[in-house]
Amino acid sequence: MFSLIEIMDTTLRDGEQTDGVSYSSFEKLQIAKFLLEKLNVDRIEIASARVSPGEFDIVKEIFDWAKTKNYTDRIEILGFVDHKKSVDWIESAGGRVINLLTKGSRKHCEYQLGKTLKEHLKDIEKTIQYAKDRGFIVHVYLEDWSGGFLYSRDYLEDMLKHLVQIPIDRFMFPDTLGIMEPDEVKAGISFALDRFPDLLIDFHGHNDYDLSTANSLAAVKAGAKGVHVAINGMGERAGNAPLEAVVTALHDKLNVKTNINEKAITDASRLVETFSRKRIAANHPIVGHDVFTQTAGIHADGDKKHNLYVNPILPERFGRQRVYSLGKLSGKASISNNLKMLGIELPPDKELILLEKIKELGEKKSSVTIDDLPFLIEDLFGSIQTLYIKVKDLEITTKLNQEPLAKLILTYVENDYYAEATGDGGYDAFMNALNRIKEKNQMYIAELKDYEVRIPPGGKTDALVETIITWQSPFDQTIFRTVGVDSDQIIAAVKATEKMLNRLYLIKMNKHNEFSNKDYHLKEDLKKNKILNS
Repeated sequence: MFSLIEIMDTTLRDGEQTDGVSYSSFEKLQIAKFLLEKLNVDRIEIASARVSPGEFDIVKEIFDWAKTKNYTDRIEILGFVDHKKSVDWIESAGGRVINLLTKGSRKHCEYQLGKTLKEHLKDIEKTIQYAKDRGFIVHVYLEDWSGGFLYSRDYLEDMLKHLVQIPIDRFMFPDTLGIMEPDEVKAGISFALDRFPDLLIDFHGHNDYDLSTANSLAAVKAGAKGVHVAINGMGERAGNAPLEAVVTALHDKLNVKTNINEKAITDASRLVETFSRKRIAANHPIVGHDVFTQTAGIHADGDKKHNLYVNPILPERFGRQRVYSLGKLSGKASISNNLKMLGIELPPDKELILLEKIKELGEKKSSVTIDDLPFLIEDLFGSIQTLYIKVKDLEITTKLNQEPLAKLILTYVENDYYAEATGDGGYDAFMNALNRIKEKNQMYIAELKDYEVRIPPGGKTDALVETIITWQSPFDQTIFRTVGVDSDQIIAAVKATEKMLNRLYLIKMNKHNEFSNKDYHLKEDLKKNKILNS
């Protein structure tokens, strides 16, 4: 039904207008590389011309890298109707694509520029002619196009009649203030294409009514050949159309093809979340931490029997894994699915006892994760050693103007190992010491992807701290989280790390059946208590 739709990502330009966000040169370059090479976005918009000397240096660094990869024409800069100034700025930085910002509504033209449409068009033509003489690719933004279509349609039509006679490579229609709904977007793009069928149109949506994804789909239905997005919906006010939702909806609902690598979407989200210091909501579509978590027991039961509660947005598409929440709404299937993921099997009567314990903890608003299950099993049924890797002793010393030092004694199955190391912080020193012990054993450590600290609202200095660490498994690259709770933030993180180590140990031992002679007692205990699949 539709041809290939181009995706232009503006995380680094429009997305950087998010309040409080300013990327360093290193961060901007890393995001640009990821978008073009891993996520395979068709084009990226990385900056506005003439912003600052520092921005020029960052943009030049990106273009210097892009030239070595032949990516220059995939990188775009917002420019202004200022004859030579923006074009010269972009050219000096190494670029050759300008996204020229023009006024798409009478209100913006007359009140912001103080000019008539005729005067504005004369300035536009002068700037485009200079850009073309310099060998530029020219795209034109019709700023406030949505306002122009809704409230000054005659102005918009007159503007397009003139612009189609100028050598413009692409027309970009932004819903600048996020005021449109899908029928209006469809009507606006149809209005332009009915009069000028050869227009190559991109739609640029904003999310003020939370309609940017629906509006992007409506634009494609109406004939737009490209859509503009930002990772995590970054952008001013309510943000831009989120890449993760727009691309998934295009693929699934319109059967549209894009060049986006879905497997890289989650990592792109985490990268931008880290560098922007802007946390996304846990229920943010596609990339939120909780969106592939089934909470209700009836849903887990349905999934177990015939995937009754599974929709086409499968977590595996995005390098993720379905999770079954543990709490007061859990059912027997929730327990079974989590135990299966750990490679643990319990008799039905013990599963029911475990379920009741989890419901009891849930009523108290206690946090229960999959990695807590072995500990709960030991508490309830005993006679099984579950903490195979344990932080036996830990001393962390921090002083002003001195690197923190960690002294660690770790019990690995039956042996104690000592290591000490410095680091950028107390937890980093602990992890460096842990890695030194790892070098002496076949111990696995997951890659830390995210680190979050939560303190109860109104909590005082002695409040319990909950540290949530997100990891990537070294076995199958899946993402999982562990939680540690303590009144000391570093110790809470250490507890979360301890759970990660034990999780990986159990997965390796149970999944691959690689028990050594010294682990024989462990294997026999597990079988004896019917906790390990035979």
